[in-house]
Amino acid sequence: MSDSTQQVPLQRVSAAEVAFQALKTLISSDDVEVGSRLPGEIELAKRFGVSRSILREALGACATLGLVETRSGRGTFVLSKEEHPQLTFGGYSAADLVEARLNVEIPAAGYAAERRGAEQIAVLRGYLASMREADDLHTWVQLDGQFHRAIGQASGNPVLAAIIESMRQALDPQSEFLNITRDRRAASDVEHARIVDAIEAADPEGARAAAADHIEQVSRALAR
Repeated sequence: MSDSTQQVPLQRVSAAEVAFQALKTLISSDDVEVGSRLPGEIELAKRFGVSRSILREALGACATLGLVETRSGRGTFVLSKEEHPQLTFGGYSAADLVEARLNVEIPAAGYAAERRGAEQIAVLRGYLASMREADDLHTWVQLDGQFHRAIGQASGNPVLAAIIESMRQALDPQSEFLNITRDRRAASDVEHARIVDAIEAADPEGARAAAADHIEQVSRALAR
């Protein structure tokens, strides 16, 4: 009988995720009515044990889901107890962003597998390691963006690299939203590693397939 056990990576829960779940619980409770104003940011931040900046991130995620609306000078009001996602990031719909990624990031990954150098593989491996070790949501999101930019650069096509750079202005907020609401970090780390494995193995077809799978998983999380 073997004593070995499979190690399962621990999933870190960020303060923003905790605040988001606490806000959803508060909004769904019988103590809060649709149309009512939530307590102020200072009070909520103190209640949930987070900073005001973290609370604002959680409120932003709730607003994206159609649960609340913050009105300047008046506070945050409950719009619904049911999620009605209004998934727009950087002025673009989530669906349009997914479609663009399919037509940009998949070929970029394939070209990267054909053209990458040892230094570029080291950079990608470094981002993978840093993302796995990241405790802070903001740090992970920044690394996620840099990782995808690095694939664009490794593609050897400056046009694709520039497009990926431009898209990250919308995709970084989307990444933050998904990690607050759908806990995507651990799965993304695995998907990213598969892309890098194929790029390092000089396997264009495998790199394109791994990139397509990653985007598909993001799309499914957005649909949920």
